[in-house]
Amino acid sequence: TVRDTFLIDPAVILIVVGVVMFFVTFCGCIGALRENIRLLKTFSFSLMLVFLIQLVIAVLGFFYSDQTRDALGKFVKKAIVHYRDDLDLQNLMDYIQKEFKCCGWNNYTDWSWNLYFNCTHGNPSSERCAVPYSCCTPVPGETVINTMCGFGVQTQKYLDANKSIYPVGCADRAVMWIESHLLLVGALTLGLALPQVTPHTPVLNSCYA
Repeated sequence: TVRDTFLIDPAVILIVVGVVMFFVTFCGCIGALRENIRLLKTFSFSLMLVFLIQLVIAVLGFFYSDQTRDALGKFVKKAIVHYRDDLDLQNLMDYIQKEFKCCGWNNYTDWSWNLYFNCTHGNPSSERCAVPYSCCTPVPGETVINTMCGFGVQTQKYLDANKSIYPVGCADRAVMWIESHLLLVGALTLGLALPQVTPHTPVLNSCYA
């Protein structure tokens, strides 16, 4: 629903990654079993190439953070526009908003991009000026989720809306999360990078894995 081209279809990406992984591990496994120098060199070169690609992506993401943020913003905007068109997309947006305690990309009024939540006077939808329930702050002891808790919120000012929903946009929340988890992000990055640059155990182990 939100992708621009067929090439960024999640299924296509998973297939391509799977093919690459099969090729790399095949070269390492057969190269070790047959003691084939060419296959082992191909295996080593492939690992180095994958590592360099990851490094380039990380560097570009760091130096072009504004462009990365704009790209994510376009994705989220499309996700908001098509929120009611796809159940999986709807569940994804709800999960993101509940986990990050945010609403919309910039703020809660972004939900006016959606046909159903649009806040114009001519909108006949019963959800006009509303936001999804995933924007709402949880009520202590509530066992049944009130899916109408966000109705009419877009007509309220920030301070009033803050009483019932998370008015902060997911963009700011994501930045805050990264800044507060820099040690975790750095440790994960280092943990992924070290096995790729340190000497490997005998490639034969990959056959039994």
